[in-house]
Amino acid sequence: MHSSLSDLGWSSHFAAQHAAHSSCTPFRIASVHRDRLIGLNPEGEFPLLTPDQSTGSYAVGDWVLTDNDKRVHHLLDRRSLLQRRAAGTGAATQLIAANVDVLFIVSSCNADFNLPRLERYLALAHQAGCYPVIVLTKADKSDDPKRFSGQVQALDPYLTVLAINALDPAEIETVLSWCPKGQTGALVGSSGVGKTTLSNALTNKDFATSGIREDDARGRHTTTARALHRTRNGGWLIDTPGMRALRLLDAQDGIDEVFSDLTELGLNCRFSDCQHDSEPGCAVQQAINQGVLDPARLDRWRKLRREDQRNSESVAQSRARDKAFGKMVRGVMQEQKLRKGR
Repeated sequence: MHSSLSDLGWSSHFAAQHAAHSSCTPFRIASVHRDRLIGLNPEGEFPLLTPDQSTGSYAVGDWVLTDNDKRVHHLLDRRSLLQRRAAGTGAATQLIAANVDVLFIVSSCNADFNLPRLERYLALAHQAGCYPVIVLTKADKSDDPKRFSGQVQALDPYLTVLAINALDPAEIETVLSWCPKGQTGALVGSSGVGKTTLSNALTNKDFATSGIREDDARGRHTTTARALHRTRNGGWLIDTPGMRALRLLDAQDGIDEVFSDLTELGLNCRFSDCQHDSEPGCAVQQAINQGVLDPARLDRWRKLRREDQRNSESVAQSRARDKAFGKMVRGVMQEQKLRKGR
């Protein structure tokens, strides 16, 4: 089925950029491979070449402009970008998806439910500029699904939380309503939470699923690559492989949005640079002492901010920090040797 540019998610934001290169043809990236991109436009699906740049610079969901030979010449400015620090010890950035309107953050009503992990995904959504929707799968297999949804809702009373059975057509329609025709959603979550089952229900595809381990309710990756799929109601869905670790990158604003209650409390502290430890007049510690704030939430906020700061370092900054630390360690060891020799 062919789609118009508008059906594919084209908007005035992209049209204004296209006006400066009207001789070029717009395509939306449906998948990214090592040697080429796969693009969609009203004429269908085509392989696209990137002779001057690595395909790793593009994300599923991007809009590009090509010449008549399907060679990419322009990457249009994104409306939103989901990215993370790549796995390993380097400082590389991994692009997850672009121009996403709604981020479906998938967890499950079983032992894999993890509130700190959901806070990470919420920070990712806020930083990227996507509307977050929490989808709690396997509600039909839980004795108390409201217990799980209540824990999530406690993070933010205005947060959209859906506890569903992914095999129930009526409940799938509820999920689809958050990503109507011309809009783009993305699925994120760890392995085994039912993302593939949910994706199949939303798109009428039949991707293979796998079972989960009984001891911790976790599963294996079944989605191995990101791709853009049409949903049953004319929207678009980007499914992503399960993430064992989400390393946030340049996400301080997103973290502060997720923990806005702490940010607001901090405005009432006596000192503007309050660290919320033992300073006099600390509004955060006062809220903890009064039982209004869970101290574990403060710990999670601090942890995410520290991790984000570290992950957001450039390669040069990371090497300089490690070099300085190594120099300090060598200095301490040398001093200890001198003391022993006396």
